[in-house]
Amino acid sequence: MLTRRLFVACAALLAVSSGVGHPLVSSAFAQSADPGASVFMQKLGNDAIGTFSNKSTPKEQALQHFRALLHKGFDVPYIGRWVLGRYWNQASEAQQAEYQKLFEQLIVGTYAERFIEYSGETFKIVGALPEGETDTMVTTQIIRPSGPPVNVNWRIRKKDADYKIIDVVVENVSMGVTQRQEFSSVVQQNGGKVDGLIQALRQKVGKAG
Repeated sequence: MLTRRLFVACAALLAVSSGVGHPLVSSAFAQSADPGASVFMQKLGNDAIGTFSNKSTPKEQALQHFRALLHKGFDVPYIGRWVLGRYWNQASEAQQAEYQKLFEQLIVGTYAERFIEYSGETFKIVGALPEGETDTMVTTQIIRPSGPPVNVNWRIRKKDADYKIIDVVVENVSMGVTQRQEFSSVVQQNGGKVDGLIQALRQKVGKAG
């Protein structure tokens, strides 16, 4: 259910500090964007590259690092609620809790292996602009060993003193919107019941239904 584009976007974190020198930052960033958002992205990438470039790290330990990195960089509860959309309020508290747990497990189970297999992409920040009162859209480009560059925008929200990624836009396609549409389709195919989505997520992460 999760799209390949989300993997491409998440993989960018592994490349944020792998290039030589400092990231390239446009004048738009200097003039109007919250500089803390770019600093946040750079530090998150440093943490990622430090974890996954070390191939001697045991797999289970790497998976733990991945989960910690996910929660450090992404507002997973917010993304999970937003992706479920109007069905969130239709779900019981028990359903909401299980859904959020499964949503996290799906992300970890789907992408952890690929993070561990980091293959040397490089990443540069090319600009940043404010997005509303609390968000910053950080524009980046992933340079791959083979193939054309991939343009990725990260929507970063500041809450108090913290920053969190709440959406990723790969080649002008929002991962949040795409996932929301996919989940909505699953719910509709199951008579508008959230239980149908939860069952599908259980199967996807290998849990008994």
